[in-house]
Amino acid sequence: MTTVLIVDDEPQIVRALRINLTARGYDVLTAGDGTTALQEAAIGKPDLVVLDLGLPDMDGTEVITGLRGWSPVPVVVLSARADSAGKVRALDAGADDYITKPFGMDELLARLRAALRRSVTQGTEEPLVRTASFTIDLAAKKVHRDDREVHLTPTEWGILELLARSHGKLVTQKQILREVWGERYTTETHYLRVYLAQLRRKLEPEPANPRHLLTEPGMGYRFQP
Repeated sequence: MTTVLIVDDEPQIVRALRINLTARGYDVLTAGDGTTALQEAAIGKPDLVVLDLGLPDMDGTEVITGLRGWSPVPVVVLSARADSAGKVRALDAGADDYITKPFGMDELLARLRAALRRSVTQGTEEPLVRTASFTIDLAAKKVHRDDREVHLTPTEWGILELLARSHGKLVTQKQILREVWGERYTTETHYLRVYLAQLRRKLEPEPANPRHLLTEPGMGYRFQP
């Protein structure tokens, strides 16, 4: 049985989620604050966490950071904070998805299923990532298009590999800059525009209308196989 940990201090939200998830066969754990959430995650080993950011004892991003210190469990943020800066902070901390309150239950359940699928896929990742336009060999660190190898610089490969391993998830600008260039470069967003343009010219059938290397304006990038 799949176990979901709900972290929210609003009893009505917790009750609605518990009823809907239990009815669909999930095992549900709950926590009303960040401290309890981290304890429940350590003891109950949930398969997925649904997390509010506005908790009484700490910010939800602190919970994400605490989890990411030892666990890859998927985290779906469910928050009333609609500003893009808040979303980016949560995603940079390690959240897998972000849903704004008020929310539709069908959409939330679909997002949870998608997060769980990605988690399973990442755990059984194959070295080849195929798109309609090119193939990425993660093990050999090579890319082929039209049966010919495409030469990528180490930086271009670093960006492409990070996006490809994220299985359709949004990867924030800050995360890419930190992973590929280092912590000192997390504000150099112009680097990304230059390198994504180069990757699109090499890999996309129509670089001006990309199908696989997608921009999420103001937030980051997403790889679409």
